Amino acid sequence: MKDMKRTRVSIAVVAVALAGAAIPFAWARVAPSAARRIPTARVQRGRVQVTVYTTGELRAGRSAQLLAPPVGGNLQIVKLTPSGDGVKAGDVVVEFDAAEQTFSLEQARFDLDQAEQEMAKADAEAAVQIAQDDVALLHARYDVRRAELDASGNELDGAIKAKQNLLLLDEAKQRYAQIEKDVQSHHETTRASGNVAREKRAKAALAVQVAQRNIASLEIRAPFDGFAVLRQNTDALGGFYAPGMSLPDFRVGDTVGSGRTIADVIDTSRIEVAAKLSEQDRANVSAGQQIEVAVNALPDTTLHGSVRTVGGVASRQMFSGDSARKFDITFEVAGDPRVRPGATAQISIAGPVIDNALYIPRQAVFDLAGRPTVYVKSGDTFDAREVNVRAWTDSLAVIENLLPGTEVALTNPTAPAGRSRTPSAAPSQRASR
Repeated sequence: MKDMKRTRVSIAVVAVALAGAAIPFAWARVAPSAARRIPTARVQRGRVQVTVYTTGELRAGRSAQLLAPPVGGNLQIVKLTPSGDGVKAGDVVVEFDAAEQTFSLEQARFDLDQAEQEMAKADAEAAVQIAQDDVALLHARYDVRRAELDASGNELDGAIKAKQNLLLLDEAKQRYAQIEKDVQSHHETTRASGNVAREKRAKAALAVQVAQRNIASLEIRAPFDGFAVLRQNTDALGGFYAPGMSLPDFRVGDTVGSGRTIADVIDTSRIEVAAKLSEQDRANVSAGQQIEVAVNALPDTTLHGSVRTVGGVASRQMFSGDSARKFDITFEVAGDPRVRPGATAQISIAGPVIDNALYIPRQAVFDLAGRPTVYVKSGDTFDAREVNVRAWTDSLAVIENLLPGTEVALTNPTAPAGRSRTPSAAPSQRASR
């Protein structure tokens, strides 16, 4: 009996001990312990300048592809500007061997000279023929006139003589008519021969122009100032190519086919930056806003520009780990010769000024079940309250549904010591007052 009493007493002591240990634990879930001080801040009202920040990639505002000219057959590169070198408008970037086209030009010039000689010969023969025809017509006209004079004296001659004179007159007129027909035929023949000679000369002259144009096209020049970027030679392995293979760039001595892209000329006077903008930031950005661009490759240089376009529809990246929907945005930036496309840049966009705004420190906003939440101080405890965040900043959160002077916790009062921070999603904005 005594043992049973001792057992009951022991059980009661253990229960009291456990209850005493559980009471402080339960109290820490709703209020901070006296030994732990929770830093707080108050809701303030004032003027906030919002600056939106994002990361983008530099792209060329203008570029031009340099293609092998369509002159027929394969072309051999004899001169090539190294990739990355600066070029001026009109500079030769790629030059091909012009031996074949030079031979074609010399042959075309020979054909042109021969055609010109043949045309000169035809013109001379035409002039001689015209002179001969004029003499023949003059003699025929003289014979007709003399026959007419002989026939006019038939009254004084005998019948036989008169008949002979008439026959001679008819013969002279027929000969004159025949000569006129021959002259007309000669004119047409001469004109046709001259046209053939002129066409032959025009054809030869066109061949000369084509050869000259082909030779000129073998020197591919830069259409504007910029720098050259050589393409990979996909024919370097005999036309065999598989994804992931490393191919060499075009080099002097390579043979390429007509229409192959050899290089690109990139204009650095105008730069375009492409980036993504979160849904929260979209309302604070519009076309025309001024920006500053810090290029990672040029740490001591700040470029200036403006917002060109902002996408109207948000989308998700298919292969990105970020599930948030974002808007496409492009910026136009003043160029710098040292900047190269593909570099990463940090963009700061001068957003709107929010007057009479309510704001708290950003670390006072916590993510509770996917909702922005603050812990409002009420006596010695803190009440969790969902808030509407109008704009995120690096140091502030612009809110809407708290009163000025409200005291909020800067650390999570319900979290264990050392794990008191569960912030909301990191914003991409900053603000200054």
